[in-house]
Amino acid sequence: MRRRWWFKVLAWLALLSGVGMVLLWALFLRDLPSVDKLRAYEPPLPTNVRAIDGTPLRSYARERRVELSFDEYPKLLVGAFLSAEDKTFFRHGGVDYPGLVRAAWQGLTSGETPRGTSTITQQVAKNLLLTNEVSYVRKAREAILAFRIEHALSKEQILELYLNQIALGRNAFGVEAAANAYFDKPVRELPLQQLAYLAILPKGPSNYMPERHADRAITRRNWVLGQMLENGYITQAQHDAAVAAPLGAVPRKSPSVDPLGGYFIEEVRRQLLDRFGETAESGPYSVYAGGLWVRTSFDPELQRAAQKALREGLLRFDRGRGWSGPMREAPFEDDGWRGALLNTNIDLDYEDWRAAIVISKSGNTAQIGFGDGRTGTLPSWAAQTPVRGKGGTAFAALKPGDVIAVAPEGETFALRSIPKISGGMVVEEPSTGRILAMQGGFDATVQSFNRATQAQRQPGSTIKPIVYSAALENGMTPASIIVDGPFCVYQGAALGQKCFRNFGGSHGAGPKTMRWGIEQSRNLMTVQAANQTGMDKVVDLMQRMGVSQQKYPPYLSFALGAGETTVMRMVNAYSILANHGRALNPTLIDFVQDRHGKVIWPANWRPCDRCNMPDWDGKPMPRPVSRARQVLDAMSAYQMVHIAEGVVQRGTATALRDMGRPIMGKTGTTTGPTDVWFIGGTPQIIAGLYLGYDTPTSLGGYAQGGTLAVPIFKAFATKAFENLDVLPFTAPAGIRMVRIDRATGKRVFGAWPSGDPKGAVIWEAFKPESEPRRRAVRDEDVQDAPKTVVKKKTETKEGPRDSDFLQREGGIY
Repeated sequence: MRRRWWFKVLAWLALLSGVGMVLLWALFLRDLPSVDKLRAYEPPLPTNVRAIDGTPLRSYARERRVELSFDEYPKLLVGAFLSAEDKTFFRHGGVDYPGLVRAAWQGLTSGETPRGTSTITQQVAKNLLLTNEVSYVRKAREAILAFRIEHALSKEQILELYLNQIALGRNAFGVEAAANAYFDKPVRELPLQQLAYLAILPKGPSNYMPERHADRAITRRNWVLGQMLENGYITQAQHDAAVAAPLGAVPRKSPSVDPLGGYFIEEVRRQLLDRFGETAESGPYSVYAGGLWVRTSFDPELQRAAQKALREGLLRFDRGRGWSGPMREAPFEDDGWRGALLNTNIDLDYEDWRAAIVISKSGNTAQIGFGDGRTGTLPSWAAQTPVRGKGGTAFAALKPGDVIAVAPEGETFALRSIPKISGGMVVEEPSTGRILAMQGGFDATVQSFNRATQAQRQPGSTIKPIVYSAALENGMTPASIIVDGPFCVYQGAALGQKCFRNFGGSHGAGPKTMRWGIEQSRNLMTVQAANQTGMDKVVDLMQRMGVSQQKYPPYLSFALGAGETTVMRMVNAYSILANHGRALNPTLIDFVQDRHGKVIWPANWRPCDRCNMPDWDGKPMPRPVSRARQVLDAMSAYQMVHIAEGVVQRGTATALRDMGRPIMGKTGTTTGPTDVWFIGGTPQIIAGLYLGYDTPTSLGGYAQGGTLAVPIFKAFATKAFENLDVLPFTAPAGIRMVRIDRATGKRVFGAWPSGDPKGAVIWEAFKPESEPRRRAVRDEDVQDAPKTVVKKKTETKEGPRDSDFLQREGGIY
């Protein structure tokens, strides 16, 4: 049989078939992607960040993309794309064979690789599963894959993939994003002529940009409208009206971004990048491709109040110190000033200030340009401020390429100065640890360094409540007597003897109560208390409360604020005091959802059942599960809060006394003074801030927390506390409120606290069995003792009871 001719023919055919199969596999089928990827395909989507009330804040994206389902696309849009790209889409099986043969023949006769022969299905295969290589092999692989796709997905699913992922210029991917990029409207609101314009873009968006090739774009759009008429998607009247209409495209612009809360939003981005990664290669939940929905604790109203208060405080201090120089230098060539300015990403949002670049300077006038392409003039008389540290006028120092701050002044502009001094401010909800607002400098686009979370500064006297809390936890009371007098300690042969002193070098006042020492911020009393308690216990508490990331050395100087920390950490430590010693890690993000709505962070997140009921159902009030850990005895924490209220009533923060609500807090001033602080607040909100130069420099001898930081806090609090209920700081179970003599700390039986903050008798908080036993005043010696009441059938004299007072004041809980 092997000699017969027909056997030889069959053998050769079998051999050729085998070789063909091998070649087919090697050239076309090897490494061909699985169509199963399309069934689970999820295009890169931006991460959307929302505020505490759900208000959209920001999107993190490399590509502008909005994903829609097929039913959400207008029928005329589908008709426009089919007419322009693939009119037989609903009839072919993935490949337009007659068109493919015709294109192949044209390619062979012309000697060029055929282009523009792909159906929509083939484009989906190429864009999602293959490369952009131009070759016959890739075309064949594309056709095979398109055939598989048609058998795996419905026509509607294929169109949905195509319309959601196709690149249409202006960094827009997908039709919905393109509608917003070119017309600033969603696709459902576009008229026919604009839908037809979007359909011409897949062939090459740069060829039909309305700002450069408007005539070419209109010609191609009208061709699409003609195809739609021919294919029966529109009537003649619709066609004629659309052809006569202009393009109506808006100028190219960057997505509008609300500059409010730039430091907060950037800190959220950093945390998301650390947790989920940046790109799709990092995992399914990446920041720039994962389509995350992020709910933050950002409160826009509190942010506005904090931002305004800190900025005005910085400007107030910096005023009169001269021009601080340009915000940035952006050299440019020829007419490239606008691009140079935009590349700096500076976008001032303070009042009417604007960022501008100096284009040229001639005589007494400088020409300046803005990011929107407009220009203006800056006359020399509007820039006569002396240059700080150099002399001469600001106008003389200006040169082309300087990016400066200006404000309108009649028909021209006047120079403004960004403060050299900076600072940070954080607002926290003590009961949850949620950060409600954050300002890390004057402007996030000018100074990206976030001083609220990144600046390591010495806290000065704001550390003292933590030091005294350790003392309270180890046996002292608010009425304990501490000597305000000279205190020296031997530090060893290398360091010798160290003698401490009070702020300003003032001498000691002798034996005083702990409360007085905190209210008056006495350094000598603080080191005495720390020494008696033991610095190892003090620094241990500082670490437990999160003041220090690593444990400070047990040196007495750390009791006066020598260790470095951040505003965020200090505000959280005071929140722990207000929260009865329960610590919650400060958070900016409430929860993160994936693109399908599933909460992926925090782990084991559970919603609070019944918390959002419109009406009470008569059952116990639902409460979220608390994950707080007790880091400080609750009674010690309350004692310190009660003492810190005295700082506002009688101490270094009396400027807040007229706010008419319970406020606790503490000022701080570091050596130099280089930094000034205030941290404090109400039961609902704790806020804190510092002011100082980035390179520690003296602020001037008059600078103190009470004179610089407290007014900024008050400006914030006036707005932030406007709609807050006036609530007292509640006491934990076991606290005893006792009348004592404020000066001596001894117990008082015959007198009562008055409304005068500096009255002799006050209420003090004690742990059980720790209140003073000795009397400070006898009944007959008290001039303002309340009138006695003689009971019937008894000779006992009785004045008002403590419980009566507590009931009048709303109770101590």
